[in-house]
Amino acid sequence: MGSGEPNPAGKKKKYLKAALYVGDLDPDVTEDMLYKKFRPAGPLRFTRICRDPVTRSPLGYGYVNFRFPADAEWALNTMNFDLINGKPFRLMWSQPDDRLRKSGVGNIFIKNLDKSIDNRALFYLFSAFGNILSCKVVCDDNGSKGYAYVHFDSLAAANRAIWHMNGVRLNNRQVYVGRFKFPEERAAEVRTKDRATFTNVFVKNFGDDMDDEKLKEIFSGYGPTESVKVIRDASGKSKGFGFVRYETHEAAQKAVLDLHGKSINGKVLYVGRAQKKIERLAELRRRFERLRLKEKSRPPGVPIYIKNLDETIDDEKLKEEFSSFGSISRAKVMVEVGQGKGFGVVCFSSFEDATKAVDEMNGRTVGSKPLHVTLGQARRSLFQLFKTVTVQTSNVPRRRKLRTLLCDCKPSY
Repeated sequence: MGSGEPNPAGKKKKYLKAALYVGDLDPDVTEDMLYKKFRPAGPLRFTRICRDPVTRSPLGYGYVNFRFPADAEWALNTMNFDLINGKPFRLMWSQPDDRLRKSGVGNIFIKNLDKSIDNRALFYLFSAFGNILSCKVVCDDNGSKGYAYVHFDSLAAANRAIWHMNGVRLNNRQVYVGRFKFPEERAAEVRTKDRATFTNVFVKNFGDDMDDEKLKEIFSGYGPTESVKVIRDASGKSKGFGFVRYETHEAAQKAVLDLHGKSINGKVLYVGRAQKKIERLAELRRRFERLRLKEKSRPPGVPIYIKNLDETIDDEKLKEEFSSFGSISRAKVMVEVGQGKGFGVVCFSSFEDATKAVDEMNGRTVGSKPLHVTLGQARRSLFQLFKTVTVQTSNVPRRRKLRTLLCDCKPSY
């Protein structure tokens, strides 16, 4: 593929549609510029620049839809990495069904790349092993970050690339080429390896008055330490957690077994193996998935929970009390042996109606008791967890990555 050369892997797969994805576009590129660029390759149905739904600013990619698949294939073979507005763009087949991408089949990971290797060089280096669906050198504002992904249309092509390229020196740097692994898989490997060798211990819940010396005094009894650090905020106040690095795994393991759950100055310590970033992200992903599954199992609507209900309140009375705030899909008083347990749930059709009911009814006396009304905990936890990740992650590329990772789990209020 590229410059009209025959595909070395043999026949291409036949794609039913004639649409190409165009990536790495300059922000000033318009649909008209795309049309003029690709019209010489054959008749076009349309071109589209994808934009942010709120700000309408371009997202750096778009689509070119040809009338005939042969024209799209010719453009892919001959125009990949051409320039628009002085910036090379990246072409690949548009695939409405993303199951192949999500499956990871045919996807490989390359690291320790020289900064001089860009998308074009990567494409031509690996196209000898099969038909490439997409390839991407990961970059930041300073250029290549030294790693990349190549997605082939078959597992056999990916295996050929790994066999021939792993350990090869490219521009005097020995590259690693291996099978792409999803974050959960990499986290599991790290977890398995580190459990047998860890020396770094994470400690939390020790209060504000802890300093490095006091923490070292507590933990040094289990073996020699390399470093002890209490994490502090901008004002120098302890954040309530820190790290202890031991010289040996045995000392670290002994400290975890002996000190976890121990009470110090009225505080119950959490002591465990310090997790690496990939493990923390995987745990965050699992938490979102658990909340998402819990959310799906709930009745449709936005639930609010009501405690301290009078014994005379039944389902109908509960629905009547809250119906003035909006459409209700369900109202249920929890009962045991025919008698109300003092709490219930009301499901509204919209988030706005639910929050209005919480604001108006919390503390109001119904029957003989004042109500305690709160928003459904699962939805609130999911929303707050997403907000926490977004706000606390100040690094913009990392925040975008987390948003992409977690967007399917965010409540759709």
